[in-house]
Amino acid sequence: MSRASDRLARFSGLALAGLSHFTSPRLFEPITKSAFPRNTRQHVYTNGGIETVLGLGFSSRQTRSLAIVGLIGYLAYLGVANSVSA
Repeated sequence: MSRASDRLARFSGLALAGLSHFTSPRLFEPITKSAFPRNTRQHVYTNGGIETVLGLGFSSRQTRSLAIVGLIGYLAYLGVANSVSA
């Protein structure tokens, strides 16, 4: 497997991990509940959507820099949410 296809597979895996929030939300509720104790299921779906879009964004060279900006924003969002709930 070439290096490029290896990266594509890795970031496509991130997109699939995001989609799994929708197919198996119960798996993510214990993790999500610490940062989002209210409306946890809604936040599981929100996080899944964001992670799916980021994974797809990283899989293409044309959208990778925008996905990096999105990832920074997503990490800031999670950091703020975690500090507010603490």
